[in-house]
Amino acid sequence: MNPRTVALAFRVVAVAEALSWVGLLAGMYVKYVPETSEVGVQVFGPVHGAVFVAYVVVTLVAARVLGWSRWTTLLALAASVPPLATVVFERWAGRTGRLAVPARA
Repeated sequence: MNPRTVALAFRVVAVAEALSWVGLLAGMYVKYVPETSEVGVQVFGPVHGAVFVAYVVVTLVAARVLGWSRWTTLLALAASVPPLATVVFERWAGRTGRLAVPARA
């Protein structure tokens, strides 16, 4: 697999996972606070579930292709649990070179 493609896929899926969290949280708010509609949860629940699974798969692929340590891999996987943490991890990984692709010689 091309490391550049894997790094880009990780960045895209990390942001998508965070956005799906926002949609699900908004849907849960509408469902439980004003108690007006369940549509948000019905839509964003499955979307978030699918994107969450995609994030886990892409994280494991990125860890292997980009040579992440176990600690970095566990941190990336743990970032999928709290809302918006995948974006925080993605920014950190970019800053620390974990998403950098070495230049060809």
